[in-house]
Order: sequence, then structure tokens, then C-alpha cells
Amino acid sequence: MKIGILSTNRALYSTARLVEACERRGHEVRVINHKRCYMNIASHRPAVHYRGEALTGFDAIIPRIGASVTFYGTAVVRQFEMMGVYSVNESVAITRSRDKLRALQLLSRKGLGMPVTGIANSPDDTADLLRLVGGAPVVIKLLEGTQGVGVVLAETTKAAESVIEAFRGLHANFLVQEFIAEAGGADIRAFVIGDKVVAAMQRQAREGEFRSNLHRGGSAQLIKITPEERSTAVRAARVMGLNVAGVDLLRANHGPVIMEVNSSPGLEGIEKATGKDIAGMIIEFIEKNARHGRTRTRGSG
Repeated sequence: MKIGILSTNRALYSTARLVEACERRGHEVRVINHKRCYMNIASHRPAVHYRGEALTGFDAIIPRIGASVTFYGTAVVRQFEMMGVYSVNESVAITRSRDKLRALQLLSRKGLGMPVTGIANSPDDTADLLRLVGGAPVVIKLLEGTQGVGVVLAETTKAAESVIEAFRGLHANFLVQEFIAEAGGADIRAFVIGDKVVAAMQRQAREGEFRSNLHRGGSAQLIKITPEERSTAVRAARVMGLNVAGVDLLRANHGPVIMEVNSSPGLEGIEKATGKDIAGMIIEFIEKNARHGRTRTRGSG
């Protein structure tokens, strides 16, 4: 097969591992910087061009698109889909998962567990908004934030009001969520491929920090998850329409709650924590499922 990896940097761990897995399994692979692609959006002959040439003959693509370039990156994925190229995660599914508010509304509609979440536009509603999510402490999240950036724990009502006022002053969109204290600064990253959790790790925040992201100094270790956690992760990926996803869960007193569904989950932390060849599993999934013109986003919304 001829497989394209949409990534801005071939040296990134996840990209390098996917290249290695493709080559080890005998596939032709090419890393394509989606930011450098340009497109001919013609009704009969859609095309993607890169460095002066038309990209042709690809059987599948693996999008590794950063949150900051979601709009253009998904446009490139959509163009490949118009050309009949199989994408392991389709453009609609990526866009859906990147919109945190839309993602939470879709998960809620399917009855999946998540923290009590509120959103408001008017500053007049702040007091009632905080009551709606159970009062302080609360977590306030920028909708555009990633890797723990733009996530604030407000331990008192006054602190929450100050953060909300600041975010509103910046005309930023944000969510207010209940703080799951019993999680103890730990979360679970369940790695889903197809309809199966293939690996899971527990991430623990460093001392004095409530965000467990590895980029923020958190640590990771292998963990055995419960059947309920496994089912929740698979259902969350399915609702988003993602074939490959990193589903972040917290262990609340009333069961697992979903924090986020990531459409471009990193491989380094999960592979090192579990010792599993996740990159190889992704390529194996493509081998079994890639078909020309097979663009069919699962889920709804």
C-alpha cells in the first residue's frame, strides 16, 4: 500500500514510529506537511498538490493534525477523501472531536458519563452558572486549549469569578466544569483502535499540579481498566466517529467520566508505559479496512 502521513515534522516520535511501522510491514510511506499542501477544488478532478507536484496513488492517509491548524488540516483531509483516499480518521470526525462543546453535547446525548459542565455568554449569569456545576472548586477551560493550556482550577467562588471575568475580557470561549476531587490528580488515557481499547495508562499529575498531561511533567504507568471504563472509551470514540482515538477518563465516585476525546493521540507516552506496538496496530487496522472511496463517518452530529 501507499500510505501518506499528514504531519508537520517527520522527527516527532509519533510520526517516526508510524513511518517505521509502515516500512516494517512493507508499505510505501510518505510524510506530507499538510500546512504546505494546496488544492484544486474542481468538481470532476479534485487534487492535492505539494512541493510542486500532484499527490496521487495513495491508498490511505493518517492525519496527525495539531489543534492550531484544525481548519486547514481537515480541509486537506477532506480533499483526499474527495479523491477516494481512505483516511484512518475522517475530516468530519476530527472537526467534531476538536470542538469541545460540540463533543460534550454529543457525548451527553448518548448518555455517556462526564463532569457536570456549564457554559454561558453573559456575565450576568456567572453566579448561577457556578451553582449549576455544584460551586467551587471548579475547573475552567478554554475551548481552544490543548495539552492542559488554558485550564484553570478555581478553588473558591471569588477565584472562579475572577478567572471567568478575565476570560470574558479576552472574548474567549470557555467551559466551567465540576472538579472531580476523588481522581487525585490522575486520569486514564485509553487508546482506542477500531472498536477495541488496545492499551491504557494512568497519568499522574506532579505534586502541586492538578493537570496530569505528560507535557506538564505528569508521569505515566500501565493500568488495568474496568469493563465499564473500556466500554465508555469505545463508545466515546464511536460517537465522535473516530477509528483511532485517545479517550481521557477520570475515576469519579459515580463511575468513569470523559474529559476529552483526542483525534491525534500521541504514541510516545502510551507505548513506553505499556510496551505495546501501537503504531503497528494502527497500520494493521488500515490494512484491514482501507478501501478506495470508503469515506463513511460513524456516529452522528
